[in-house]
Amino acid sequence: QVQLVESGGGLVQSGDSLRLACAASGGTFSRYVMGWFRQAPGKEREFVAAIRWLTGTTYYADSVKGRFTISRDNAKNTLFLQMNVLKPEDTAVYYCAATVVRFTYSYNYYDTAKYDYWGQGTQVTVSS
Repeated sequence: QVQLVESGGGLVQSGDSLRLACAASGGTFSRYVMGWFRQAPGKEREFVAAIRWLTGTTYYADSVKGRFTISRDNAKNTLFLQMNVLKPEDTAVYYCAATVVRFTYSYNYYDTAKYDYWGQGTQVTVSS
């Protein structure tokens, strides 16, 4: 069974940086797409970024392009999200998610419903 455990959240000021990590276990992750999603209070969970583990191909939400970078460490089965120039609107619980590569079109990996495994989330709060 795939397990995902996030870490690295915290309270920062606007303009600061933060790096989230997601330790993954229980799967052959070369077969997976791994993603980061976030959910702010009163809002739906939304896509942030994703990466095809085998090829390193990345996908980003427009709201974070140029500020956030998703990456993975193959040897440690760990997913990262480097977040720079943080804004108050980035405040949310951030979730790591995984799904087996099975869709022809990449837009599927922007969809929360297409992910099978989820971590427990880590809180990121950005003060103005």
